[in-house]
Amino acid sequence: MTISNFVKNNVKDLLEFLKSTSFSKAVLIGVAITVPIVFGLITDYFEIGIALGFGAFWASPSDVNGNLKHKQIGIIFSTLLIVVISFIGGYFHISNIFLFPLLGVLTFSIAFISIYGFRASMVSFSGLLALVLSFANISETLEIYQYSLWLGVGGLWYLGLSTLWFYLNPKTYTEETLNEIFILTADFLDIRKKLIGEHPDRDALQTQLINLKIELTELHDSFREVLISYRKSSGKSSYQGKRLLVFVELVELLETAIANPVNYNKMDELFKIHPEFEINFQKLISEFSYQLRAIANQINNSKKFPENNVLNDSFKHLERDILNLRDETKPEGYERYLILQNFLDYQKKQFEKLKRIKRILGNYLLTTDDIISSKDLKNFIKTQDYNPKLILRNLSFKSTIFRHSLRMAITVMLGYGIGLYFNLQNPYWIILTIIIIMRPSYGLTKTRSKDRVIGTLIGAVLATSLVFFISNTYVFGALGVLSLVIAFSMVQKNHKASSTFVTLSIILIYAITEPDISSVIQFRIIDTVIGALLSYAAMRWLLPAWSFMEIGDTIKDALKANTEFYKSISTYYQEKGKVPTSLKVNRKEAFLQLSNLSAAFQRMVQEPKSKQNHIDDIYELVEINHSFLASLASLSSYIQSHKTTEASEEFKMISEKIQNNLDAVCSQLKTIDFESKIINPNPLAIKNESKRIKVSIDRFTNETILNTENLRSHKEAHLIWEQLYWLFSLSEKMLKLTLKFKMN
Repeated sequence: MTISNFVKNNVKDLLEFLKSTSFSKAVLIGVAITVPIVFGLITDYFEIGIALGFGAFWASPSDVNGNLKHKQIGIIFSTLLIVVISFIGGYFHISNIFLFPLLGVLTFSIAFISIYGFRASMVSFSGLLALVLSFANISETLEIYQYSLWLGVGGLWYLGLSTLWFYLNPKTYTEETLNEIFILTADFLDIRKKLIGEHPDRDALQTQLINLKIELTELHDSFREVLISYRKSSGKSSYQGKRLLVFVELVELLETAIANPVNYNKMDELFKIHPEFEINFQKLISEFSYQLRAIANQINNSKKFPENNVLNDSFKHLERDILNLRDETKPEGYERYLILQNFLDYQKKQFEKLKRIKRILGNYLLTTDDIISSKDLKNFIKTQDYNPKLILRNLSFKSTIFRHSLRMAITVMLGYGIGLYFNLQNPYWIILTIIIIMRPSYGLTKTRSKDRVIGTLIGAVLATSLVFFISNTYVFGALGVLSLVIAFSMVQKNHKASSTFVTLSIILIYAITEPDISSVIQFRIIDTVIGALLSYAAMRWLLPAWSFMEIGDTIKDALKANTEFYKSISTYYQEKGKVPTSLKVNRKEAFLQLSNLSAAFQRMVQEPKSKQNHIDDIYELVEINHSFLASLASLSSYIQSHKTTEASEEFKMISEKIQNNLDAVCSQLKTIDFESKIINPNPLAIKNESKRIKVSIDRFTNETILNTENLRSHKEAHLIWEQLYWLFSLSEKMLKLTLKFKMN
């Protein structure tokens, strides 16, 4: 890479970062903190300004991207929690006898709020920040109740700023997220392209695909909520309507990309015999990927979208070359012809999706046919359950959040006790480190502990260098605020970098009033190291919640979602007609649950080897579920875009057998004890029907090809029956695998 290209790419990345919602939110927080403080300095109400700034800062974590109403409610709840906790915390210093039990109870109660989902966990984090910093004795002139109320006003000040910013930039999050979905979908196609033909790193590529699916599913879920809720609240906006239609096309384009007309072994054999098709299909998919990136970069300027000429030419060449293979007198050759025809059909469907995306983003006028009914849209949003009974259901050691809350409460009490015992300068820094680092997941806590310590050390070195060369307090203040903004903007993307700039900011701000800044740096490092070590040790040995304890439920949820998706596909293939909304809803749920399963397995891999019970078998179950969903995507995509023949009795029979196997696996999963390391030495034998089913399918496919001259019927028979056999063999494999485990 040349120097000019390197500079160009880095400048582009910097500009993208400066335009991101992460950076704009960080600037918003910076403004929310500094304006009241500067106003307080000018008007001699410095402590009120500090209280307003802290109130805004503590309320800001609940300002997560999404629906404006939910965002506002989250900030309001954070503000109320901050006021109450700060008022109670203000009296902590009266007696150490009451301090520790009260600190433990409050920490547990606030952390336990996380049972109500991600936004609630951010509200919880705001409350924990207020609890920790109530130890800082920030105000010397304001009464405790006055200080608490001013914190509340600061939270409302942030609410006003956040709402104003949303109305000034209502499209920012939509545009950024849609752009990211385009880019990640293009990345997905790039990896999918490499999987065509035999590849030495296929397992590694499959892992990358799974990671991308997790990321895309999460983005789809949050983007879907924003678009649909915005449409419900503001009416039928042309802008939002077009974005919703583009999103629908991108989801279906991803489904088609996951789809595969046959299993990889057959594709590998085919491309060994005809390597030219491997190259040509890879070129075709590369062009799709390139065009998605080009659209993402020029999303509001349709005139700069790439032309379809390259794709049109590629399809013409492929159609001509595939047609040359057609020879119905040779069964093997004709099967290869059908495989390539079906694979080409999937690429054509992607091309149609791509062309429609270009049309919608151009001068496209929405019609009544384009408008999705509110009733249908509502089915795609999963509302959070805020029932108080959820608290009672989670008051159990089986609950991960219960264990996490109790673990954090004990660790916080221990951390503060160590700080007092050794007479550290700011012992609340220890518990601040604990609440920032500790997460319900062992792997994430371990990573954040390491990143926090490294970031703090780097920040301390940078701060020491700056303090050594600079003595101007105004420069300290400006650099402190700038560092804080950078830290906030990177908190979700790079915890190590965020920790570096947080440390830098805190030390520079202390340097304004603290003459002995070296002691501040020293204690900052000591407190951070103690907090990180306590967090890791507690996660490792104090009420640990290892993934194998809940992986069974996660597998069951994924399999249940796959089963419902399969039933929808089977029913639609038999009944025909308009594609039901339930099929698309079940598809969404299948992707979401499989994403949850993949994430759960990744957490398990990050845990100590001794806690990875049945890791190989669980990995196999995860892989089978992914293969099952890929096959379902193939079926779903095909039957929705092709006119299909009447479902035969054989189809209904095999379909029922697949459903029976899936139901049996679900029943098995309810009773499996993943905590036990024992494997059933004599699993019950099950009837092996794969070979018999394969013979029936081959016979039926050959009869269809011999008795009809319609190419469409030949392609349908080959694809439907190929996928049906693959689904049956996967369901049978899962059943055999689950029978190995010890039952409760």
